[in-house]
Amino acid sequence: MKDWSQTLSPPEGQDFWVFAYGSLIWNPGFPHVEVRSGLLQGYHRHFCVYSHRYRGTPDCPGLVLGLDQGGSCQGLVFRVPAAEAVEVMAYLDEREMVTGVYLPGWHSVETETGNVSAITFVADPEHEQYSGRLPREELVQLVVQGRGERGTCRDYLQNTVHHLEALGLRDEYLAELLRETDERIETKASG
Repeated sequence: MKDWSQTLSPPEGQDFWVFAYGSLIWNPGFPHVEVRSGLLQGYHRHFCVYSHRYRGTPDCPGLVLGLDQGGSCQGLVFRVPAAEAVEVMAYLDEREMVTGVYLPGWHSVETETGNVSAITFVADPEHEQYSGRLPREELVQLVVQGRGERGTCRDYLQNTVHHLEALGLRDEYLAELLRETDERIETKASG
């Protein structure tokens, strides 16, 4: 594991929380014993990370979600049992920290039964894969073209929108982006 996982190790012998705002919501991939809806203040869900592996390639990048500065983000928190800490931290390292585009840290997340401290992966605005706020046309194009080891950006976007809606969490930014992406794909197919 990389240094971050040692620095951010959960307290020994205690369960810990992981905040999910994108694909971790619908595909956590790690053992957990509880799931709660959670609100993270100070960051919002945004397509702001160039994907060169999972949803794109270096030659034809896609975009994936990151937590960007400002606003708030409704997501889920997963409680990981203490006995699984080493394995889950290694898994998160491999999945989220491939290129170091995220700044992992402990953040307070509001839940219906009180605040919890959760490991949260925030986009690093200094990283070369951080896209910032792209013009809408460019953002849509990157989502349309993105295809990598784990599939297309469009499918990633659709899965996120559908799972958020199933949880009763409407994200207008993502829903509109999905509509625009599908329109672009349909136009391309018919043209």
